[in-house]
Amino acid sequence: MTQQPQEGFHRSVVDAQEWMKAVQERLQINDNTQGPRAALEARLRETEKICQLEPEGCVKVDLALRAAEALLACCHEDQKPKILARLRDLKAQWEETVTYMTHCHSRIEWVWLHWSEYLLARDEFCRWIQKMVVVLEPPVELQLGLKEKQWQLSHAQVLLHNVGRQAVLLDRLLEEAASLFNRIGDPSVDADAQQRMKAEYDVVKAKAQARVELLEQVTQEHEHFQASVNEFQLWLKAVVEQVSSCLGRNCKLSTKDRLSALQDIAEDFSRAEESLQRLEAQAVGVIQNTSPLGAERITEELEEMRKVLEKLRVLWEEEEGRLQGLLKSKEAYERQRRQLEAELGEFKKDLQRLAEEGLEPTGKAGTEEELVALWRLYSATRAALAAEEPRVARLQAQLKELIIFPHDPQPLSDSVVAAIQEYQSMKGKSTRLRNATGVQLWQHSQRPLQDVQLWRALAQRLLDVTASLPDLPSIHTFLPQIEAALAESSRLKEQLTMLQLKKDLLSSVFGQERATALLEEVATSVRDRDLLHNSLLQRKSKLQSLLAKHKDFGAAFKPLQRKLLDLQARVQAENGLQPDCPGKQAQLSRLQGLQEEGLDLGAQMEAAQPLIQGNPNHQHKVDRLSADYQALQRSLEMILEHLLYARQCLSPKDGGSLSKTKPLPLGYVLVGIWTRSQQANK
Repeated sequence: MTQQPQEGFHRSVVDAQEWMKAVQERLQINDNTQGPRAALEARLRETEKICQLEPEGCVKVDLALRAAEALLACCHEDQKPKILARLRDLKAQWEETVTYMTHCHSRIEWVWLHWSEYLLARDEFCRWIQKMVVVLEPPVELQLGLKEKQWQLSHAQVLLHNVGRQAVLLDRLLEEAASLFNRIGDPSVDADAQQRMKAEYDVVKAKAQARVELLEQVTQEHEHFQASVNEFQLWLKAVVEQVSSCLGRNCKLSTKDRLSALQDIAEDFSRAEESLQRLEAQAVGVIQNTSPLGAERITEELEEMRKVLEKLRVLWEEEEGRLQGLLKSKEAYERQRRQLEAELGEFKKDLQRLAEEGLEPTGKAGTEEELVALWRLYSATRAALAAEEPRVARLQAQLKELIIFPHDPQPLSDSVVAAIQEYQSMKGKSTRLRNATGVQLWQHSQRPLQDVQLWRALAQRLLDVTASLPDLPSIHTFLPQIEAALAESSRLKEQLTMLQLKKDLLSSVFGQERATALLEEVATSVRDRDLLHNSLLQRKSKLQSLLAKHKDFGAAFKPLQRKLLDLQARVQAENGLQPDCPGKQAQLSRLQGLQEEGLDLGAQMEAAQPLIQGNPNHQHKVDRLSADYQALQRSLEMILEHLLYARQCLSPKDGGSLSKTKPLPLGYVLVGIWTRSQQANK
């Protein structure tokens, strides 16, 4: 009857024991805290799953207990102790299994949590390390002044204090790392990792300490310098007050006492100079550790103190001299008064002489030379009056010195004031006269340009009118007008050339900018005149060639012969050296005019070629005239070459305009004319 309950009890007990054995085996496999964190997390999840199986084991044990109750109810008394013993073993094994499950999971979970907290604390510490490295890595920023350096030092000290407080956290982290390493044996918390963490902290601490020490040195140096500056400024302020107390009419001390006080102050100047030099030497180190703006302020402050010291020294010297003068007797006052009267009388005589010679010209200027002379006279008068400024200042200073004496200088003062007023009036008048003369010179210098404008309109009209002339009377009408225009052109060119040679005079009268603009306008007018002049020459040659067709050879040959003789005489007259550079410039201008006339003659000779065809006598005359003409152009070329070589005496500013208009040698033109005439004869 007990066979079936006994079998059920046996099966339930064996089933429960096998389940607990399997659980214990799984626990033994996972009962380990060594290794990396991933393995520890896997074991933690496994033990958590095993702990979740406790209800299943509890059911199996309960089944075994119910089976035991059923068996105990129907078994013999002698079997009960054995059954109860098995139940006790089962319960003990169950309690042991449950305890093992709890302890194993808790131990692994505690290690995992401990590790997690360590990692959080370590990460926070590492972030702090990185932050401090970023903060401490840049070099110390230069500050504006002492207050900013003190604030910077205070901030660095706060950082250092913060670094010191992190030492407690570091010690705790190192202890936790050592404890974890004993439990898990992971390399992330071994002795090397701990040493690296401590080394990083030591580097940050060393940088923070070095920064604090550097800023302490910089701040202390600036504090010492500022204290010295304040002390020197206090001394300066005291000296200024002492000097001020010795100055002015409100001072109640006698002249002798004031002079004695000033002499006492003078003894401190040498010591002050030494102190200021020490400050300047001290400032060199301070400026090196100060921002550029702060360094500039320090430099300005030192310069200001030196200026004040120099002003005090100058003031002391002036006041000492003045007081020494006050110690003189009335005889000293009389001597100074007589000296002032004598200098004032001489000053009035000089003013009268300047007024008569430089401000009241006898005649009215009409020509340019007279205007230039008048302008130079007014300029010299103005310069002479300006040179009298020191004498005026001297008169004023002497008058001020006389006022100090206890005597009434009113009559003499009125004379000095009247003379100075007359002087100022003469300065204004000389300036007005000089400016008015400059305006007249400007108008005079514009006349050649205006004449060029009028001539250019006339020349252009002649070119337009003579573009096509159908009959001989028209040629006779306009050819003299063209020749007159060419003569006027030569005259205008000479005027423009002479105007270009006056560059220095123009600059001195009108100023560099206006003179440059005027000379540029003159150069433009010269170029325009040259173009129209060449066009008129061509038109004249054309008209003369047309006219030559209506006249015989004799009428055409004699003017050429006379003109050649005239050119020979004028070239022979220019065959000589000039004494100075302006003479060479003028001679060069005249020779250029002769070149243009030679071109005209060459064109006329070429125009006469058709009249000699078929007449050997005429051909012989023309050949002889051409030979004389070639000899003339060789002579002219030699003179020009010699003159151009001599132009090296001219400065670039005097000869620049000439170099721009340098013509081709006349020989090249004449050789071309002669070659074409010979080809035409053949």
